Parts: sequence; structure tokens; C-alpha cells
Amino acid sequence: MNLALQSERLRLVPFGPDDLDLCLDLFTDPEVVRYTVGRPMSEEAIHEKMSDWLRRGADGWIGIWRISDRETGEKYGTTALLPMPIEERQTDYGQVRPGHVPEASIEVGYMIRRSAWGRGYATEACRRLLKFIFRETPLQEVVATITPGNTASRNVLLKTGFADLGTRYSYGEEGPFFRLSRERWSHFQESP
Repeated sequence: MNLALQSERLRLVPFGPDDLDLCLDLFTDPEVVRYTVGRPMSEEAIHEKMSDWLRRGADGWIGIWRISDRETGEKYGTTALLPMPIEERQTDYGQVRPGHVPEASIEVGYMIRRSAWGRGYATEACRRLLKFIFRETPLQEVVATITPGNTASRNVLLKTGFADLGTRYSYGEEGPFFRLSRERWSHFQESP
């Protein structure tokens, strides 16, 4: 299974140790983390989390990908397929291990550097990841949640075919919840 993915403008590759610079940029920017981890992380905390962020599960398709420019290699952000926590406030990376498909619902997520906002990179990366999911993996559905008020992320999910299911409990609280089944994705590909 080839985990390096390409779209018209982007290249998605499995996250690696050389992506620490990207993590430092993403997780220390208050605007980027406002709708994800909530507040900036310290450099020390980011270094400590790198081993979790480098994990790959199943046959490699559970994990994080770096989003970069297909031509220049400039790093724009990340996209991920990870087990969605329900009661916990954070992802249980213990479920992300080789040969293991987590019991939890698999969540699609993404983070984009502020300097790359407004260019459609999150939507393009999400579309490419969904194509990979439904053509190359056994997953029958994926889910997503957003922080209330994150209109940009909501728009990405709706543009890529996710159904808005109202609110559900995840990450230890109620929040907007979205779902995309293989069948819905197939129909969404056929519509103009």
C-alpha cells in the first residue's frame, strides 16, 4: 500500500522526525490551535508528543500525514486518520500500532499553518485522504468533530461530503459531529 499521496497541488506523506519544525510552527501558533488543542503548546511538550505523532497503525493507514506543496515541498500542515476519543480529552495513541485497527471510530483531522489559510489546502488534502480511505482501506466510514464556531473546518467537511449529524459526545464533551460513509462518498463523487 502506497502511503505517499498526491493531488493537483499537494503531496501527503507519512509524518516523519523531520517534521518537528512544522509541529513547532503549528502548535505554538495561538490562532492555529484555537480550534484544536485550545492553547499553544510549549516546545518541550511538542518534543514529548513527537513519538506519538510518528506512530502508524493498521497497515500504515492509521496515522498522520504531512501536507506539502507538490512542486516546492513547502510544508503547509497535517492531515490524519486517528481513533476518536469519547470520554478522554485526547487521542489514545496506544491504539495506533502496526497491524491493529482501533475499535474506536476513525476520525479525519487536519491543521494548516496560518500563512497557508484560505487557499483550499485543507479541502484538497481531505479530498485526497478520503479517496485513499475509500479506495485502499477496509474502512466503511469516517467521522469528524469540530470546535463550535470553527466555520472554516465545518465548510471543509461539508465540501468533501460529510453529513452534519448535529452534536455528539467526543473528546469528553458535546460538540458538532460529522460522518461520511463509503456509500455516501461514492454518491458524492458522482454528483456534479
